[in-house]
Amino acid sequence: MNNMKITSLAENTTLNDNIKAEHGLSLYIETHNHKILFDMGQTDLFAINAEKLGINLAEVDVAVVSHGHYDHGGGLKKFLQINNQAPVYINSFAFGDYFNGTEKYIGLDKSLKDNDRLVFTENQLQIDENLSLFSCNTLKRNFDTGSFGLTEFTDNKHIPDRFLHEQYLLIKENGKNILISGCSHKGILNIAEWFCPDVLVGGFHFSKLPLDETLVSYCKILNKFNTVFYTCHCTGTEQYEFMKKHMPHLYYLPCGKTISGDL
Repeated sequence: MNNMKITSLAENTTLNDNIKAEHGLSLYIETHNHKILFDMGQTDLFAINAEKLGINLAEVDVAVVSHGHYDHGGGLKKFLQINNQAPVYINSFAFGDYFNGTEKYIGLDKSLKDNDRLVFTENQLQIDENLSLFSCNTLKRNFDTGSFGLTEFTDNKHIPDRFLHEQYLLIKENGKNILISGCSHKGILNIAEWFCPDVLVGGFHFSKLPLDETLVSYCKILNKFNTVFYTCHCTGTEQYEFMKKHMPHLYYLPCGKTISGDL
């Protein structure tokens, strides 16, 4: 994968003080054929950091919003202002009413829903021979790690979020399958089982999990897939340090870091 690079533009931690961090995620991905922006963080920070890192977001030709939460699509308005060409692929459920609990709205800016740059996706979309999007809403979830208090408001009531609005980007590059996930809300164990990718980049949503034998059991399951994992954001730094002891092919991707070559 000599032609592929992934740079973290927004994440909960940072490599240095010049590159600021925030609770959120934004990844800039260069492949042989594309310049991709996967998620836009919580604010305009992704754009500020991109400029500091010498990345021209006006040249992005494919953009993806992984799911309908503010910390992944909060910078969408800013991206639409600084880039006038890239289609933004977003799930058709992404502008739903999503909450942390029943009071705190954590969804997207609904005023952007009718923007003509948005391409609404369903269960699967092949962008080209190297890029595909999957929601996996019809697949069985063999592992249930819970919704962690996140809800959706539907039929006049709050129910546990089913995460129908979450999608994953599969990149085929130099004979390898690289899967990009935002928060892995449908369960990182399920996602790894569905795709069995060579490389998986994204958050695991483990930050609220205790450092115990249950987490060790998750590590053992993930090790079975022979996947290299680059994690970040909602995994939790303590959880990462704990998991790293049990997963030799687990790495962290803080804001400002670039991974490249043979990922």
